[in-house]
Amino acid sequence: MNNLSFPHPRQSEIGERLRVEVREFLDGWHGDRHGAASFSGFDPEFSKALGKRGWIGMGFPKQYGGGGYGLMERLVVLEELLAVRAPIFAHAVAERQSGPLLLRFGNERQREEIVPRIAAGECYFCIGLSEPDSGSDLASVRTRATKVDGGWVVNGAKIWTSSAHRTHYMILLCRTAPPSEVRHAGLSQFLVDMKTPGITCRPIVNIAGDHDFNEVHFQDVFLADDALIGVEGQGWQQVTSELTFERSGPDRFMSHMGAVEEFVAVLKQRPSSEGARTVGRLVAHLSTLRRMSRSVATMITDEQDAALHAALVKDLGTCFEQEIPENLRLVLQTEPGASDAYSSALANVILHAPSCTIRGGTKEVLRGIVAKSLGLR
Repeated sequence: MNNLSFPHPRQSEIGERLRVEVREFLDGWHGDRHGAASFSGFDPEFSKALGKRGWIGMGFPKQYGGGGYGLMERLVVLEELLAVRAPIFAHAVAERQSGPLLLRFGNERQREEIVPRIAAGECYFCIGLSEPDSGSDLASVRTRATKVDGGWVVNGAKIWTSSAHRTHYMILLCRTAPPSEVRHAGLSQFLVDMKTPGITCRPIVNIAGDHDFNEVHFQDVFLADDALIGVEGQGWQQVTSELTFERSGPDRFMSHMGAVEEFVAVLKQRPSSEGARTVGRLVAHLSTLRRMSRSVATMITDEQDAALHAALVKDLGTCFEQEIPENLRLVLQTEPGASDAYSSALANVILHAPSCTIRGGTKEVLRGIVAKSLGLR
């Protein structure tokens, strides 16, 4: 159980000064807001505006276009952006995990050509992990990269690939060796230009009517030798380090806070003891998750293994986000078809809440990681 100790988060005076600057910038931003329900707005101009201020890739080295800040400063900026549902979805994946992956495992060409464009808010990524008929068993991937002269030929398919239809690159996990008794062996990662011939992207429209997910097919797609990221056969180790970034940030528990704000706005006009208790419960959970998330950032900064801790943040964050619409609905019900701000926000999060369980790892997978880390399986 000692593995469950979360270190005290490191504080950042620089970060708190940045918080004021970000709030001033957001107060003066006159572009489109994505609304109260989500932060998933895709706005290239907004991403470029953040990039010009050095607020994307803040932890990247300066030689690759980064700000040379630490993870704590990045968290401060991200918290402020999420708090107002700023449209950050265009660059979010690239900045959160693809850039750090290339910096750690990529070759120099990949770092020099791609990372500065990520930091500028001009280069967007999707992640090719899940596959049709594989469920949450990532080790069972069947997309295959076969070695040929000068590179690799890829055949297979990926599914639930967010923004694949509007991103520049994919980090692709595929099999480069036949399956063996060691299920995690023989996997490798590749940097894939989404304009490469042989790639077909098919939309998956979700229950809310939004097109974020896609099914991506690869038919005899040629990738040059230098598309390989890191070492052949080390893809599993690389992708799990990448998932630590994906699972531990505030974007895993703040995506429904717009609905909470609308709920509080209604309570100000119609106060109730039940409403007050609900707000207190949500704020307590949010504060705890924020503390845990900042603790993971401290661990990553200190180069500690944070996979277990990140899995816990993601699991509890998922539970929190899925509890929000149910808690709100039980206190303040809405009329069918109502179009006021609260009713619209609540309807939106009800439709999006099921996907929280999937993205970044299902509850079952996350709890399996926790159980294994604690020696319970």
